[in-house]
Amino acid sequence: MKLPLADAPEAKVDPSLDLEAEIQKLKKDRNAVILAHYYQEGEIQDVADFIGDSLQLSQEAAKTTADVICFAGVHFMAETAKILNPGKIVVVPDLTAGCSLADGCPADKLAAWQARHPGSVTVSYINCSAEVKALSDYICTSSNAEKIVRAIPADKKVLFAPDKNLGAYLAKQIGRPMELWQGSCIVHETFSEKKLVGLKERNPDALVLAHPECEEAVLRHADYIGSTTGILKYAVTSPKKRFIVVTEAGILHQMQKAAPDKEFIPAPPDANCACNECPFMKKNTLEKVYLSLRDLAPRLEMPADLIARARIPIDRMLALS
Repeated sequence: MKLPLADAPEAKVDPSLDLEAEIQKLKKDRNAVILAHYYQEGEIQDVADFIGDSLQLSQEAAKTTADVICFAGVHFMAETAKILNPGKIVVVPDLTAGCSLADGCPADKLAAWQARHPGSVTVSYINCSAEVKALSDYICTSSNAEKIVRAIPADKKVLFAPDKNLGAYLAKQIGRPMELWQGSCIVHETFSEKKLVGLKERNPDALVLAHPECEEAVLRHADYIGSTTGILKYAVTSPKKRFIVVTEAGILHQMQKAAPDKEFIPAPPDANCACNECPFMKKNTLEKVYLSLRDLAPRLEMPADLIARARIPIDRMLALS
């Protein structure tokens, strides 16, 4: 589903409003639930009913009894919620919040790639469009990708899309070669091995926790590699007190809340910028969350046939998870 190119109009909200209180009231009035990804701003996480990574948010979306789902994340995540809840209203605070991985894997090009590998099995990372999901045999997240690939018969060629870094990490972990779509996350690609090594030298007692969407040169310096939830759990349960975190900096909000006695150091990007923050995730604001619940817009709508086709590989993922 192609995203609009222009940014959404700037939210206009009465500055005297207590947004947190207004959002809580709207949730009750609308029988609404707010699902938020770990990469959202802390103030959005604090009003959410559930915070998680892509797998957890998919599972929560599948079982919610709410009439309205406000998805504070990016477009493909809201699409997944709609696929799992076609009869519910799904609103997105900012409909232009996209994803470099999803944008870099158009459905027509994926279909052409599949045609060059007849008889193969396509596993697509959940960071993809509904159209790509509909072409896939399985969907996976960073939490369950290894389990899903291992479930595929060894005599089948696996096409893995759209994240080449996650695919390469999986292939190494499992010892199974796969054909990889050459896509990547603009945030996880920006982490600098040189700067990470320097940070480690200045903080020799800190463990390095990294997401598998990072490049192999960065991952080889990690003490732990896992999904955002995996990174959070590892840090909370570890006896260590200091950690260098190599993923989108939004996760630090929950890490600090869960372990206030520990120190979490965001890994530096290659450039001198806030490139370790996802610009798409940060398009959502507390004001836009409020407006989306107040107006029940922007509303995500999808064709019924696309929902039906895209749900098949998602259900396969959830069954294996």
